[in-house]
Amino acid sequence: MTTYLVLTLIGKDKPGLVEQLAETIAIHSGNWLESSMSQLAGKFAGILRVSVPDEQADNLTAALGNLSSGLKLVIEKAEPESASENQQTVTLNLVGNDRPGIIREISHVLAKLGVNVEDLETDCVPAPMTGDVLFKAQAQLKVPSETELATLQTALEKLADDLIVEIQLG
Repeated sequence: MTTYLVLTLIGKDKPGLVEQLAETIAIHSGNWLESSMSQLAGKFAGILRVSVPDEQADNLTAALGNLSSGLKLVIEKAEPESASENQQTVTLNLVGNDRPGIIREISHVLAKLGVNVEDLETDCVPAPMTGDVLFKAQAQLKVPSETELATLQTALEKLADDLIVEIQLG
């Protein structure tokens, strides 16, 4: 049998952190399945999912907890990925002048419609002509079958007008 672990980590960024994690996982017969990792403000932050044989799960958890890399780790057991029935995957792209509250407003509309945010990436970049700060977001959404895409589109278009941002669903 297989145990699935989700690890979240943060620490001072330095070369070799990913290699140290990968080595520890491999030594315990673990398999690195998926991850998202970034350097943010001098910190290394990430989340990853691994599978490991049941008999190695406790040893891997202990070994990860003993890494001398200065990483703060949270390790949780997880369920294997299951097929999402009765849901549609939709991509949301957003661009607009940066201001506080954009994600709060978008997530509020999504939650009211029962839409789950599965992946979210955001960035602030200078606008090409003016140099003003643009806020960009891309999200993978899971829309329940009972929520019509036209309803979601209409709600997001109204919000886009209020926020003065451009939103595209794909």
